[in-house]
Amino acid sequence: MEMHSRLEPRPEYLGFELALAARKLVEQVMLVKPGEHVVLTGDTSSDRRVLDATAQAVAAAGAHPVVVWYETLPGSSMEPPRPVAGAIADADVWIEFAVSYLMHSDAFRAAMKNGCRYTNLTAMDVQMLVATVGRPDFEGVMRLGKALVKLLEEADEVRITSANGTDITGRNGDRPINLRGKPAERPGETVMLSGQISWNPLEETQQGTLVFDGALWPPDELGLLRSPVRCTVENGVVTAIEGGQDAETFRRWMESWDDPNMFRVAHWSLGFNPGVPAPTGRIVEDERVFGCVELGIGTKGAWIGGEPWVAAAHTDGSVLAPSIYLDGVAIEKDGCYVHPELVRICAELGVAGY
Repeated sequence: MEMHSRLEPRPEYLGFELALAARKLVEQVMLVKPGEHVVLTGDTSSDRRVLDATAQAVAAAGAHPVVVWYETLPGSSMEPPRPVAGAIADADVWIEFAVSYLMHSDAFRAAMKNGCRYTNLTAMDVQMLVATVGRPDFEGVMRLGKALVKLLEEADEVRITSANGTDITGRNGDRPINLRGKPAERPGETVMLSGQISWNPLEETQQGTLVFDGALWPPDELGLLRSPVRCTVENGVVTAIEGGQDAETFRRWMESWDDPNMFRVAHWSLGFNPGVPAPTGRIVEDERVFGCVELGIGTKGAWIGGEPWVAAAHTDGSVLAPSIYLDGVAIEKDGCYVHPELVRICAELGVAGY
């Protein structure tokens, strides 16, 4: 995976800040209660300090931390070793830190069916947990997300453009707009890192050109993009992938699955975590670069709205500095929010430039 190297190996690095961030994750986001069984999964590519700090926060909350380590799998959404599947199937809360994440696997679906509250924090390291969870105002970021949700709920047509050539439209219909960064309040609920909303416009209305120019992962050969990847979208399906070497790598990986569902657009997302000013190659951060647009392709979860489907895998790519138009009216231009309410909340959050 192509990413910025920033791993500081000293165990004391950001130690105080890490403890605070882990406590916020456990108590404010996952709402861990005394007596609950909380499973933390990490693979051999994970940052052990993050799991250790989170386990300590779970214990401090009066719950039972169970840390499960296993080998790094060749790809995401693969089935884990049986003992891992057994642990998450019987968890009240599951916090996933593995780089080769299990989300969208059969083991994941079984855990959700059993009522586990889950969050995907793939490739989370010390710097990321502090920057995206510990330092931002969680309630304030949710206010921004709720404002974006309301604007999208009131709109029919969404158009997204960018200087690199993105120009894609879709109609929302009655599809729900989901605030993904929120507390895990219900059994069987999946929540994600704060600073993202997601939805999927009616598939048959999704038309145009999508140019990933920030990050794209998987496949592992990508991550931070060295050249734009241009995708033609017709009726919610990617029908052509063009560009340089990164586009060729992506096209070959997509075709290798021999699965038509791999080319279906699964969700549109807006990123707005104040702790992520630029992509790093870690997809959880890259989906939340402040002001970005991110689209997922492949497996579509039921939470998105409309008919879900299963594909061989799922991939996510980001568009930097987009312009977003709702029914022809701009709420963001070239990566900066221009809608008055969004500008006001950004200023309250202390986001640079507002």
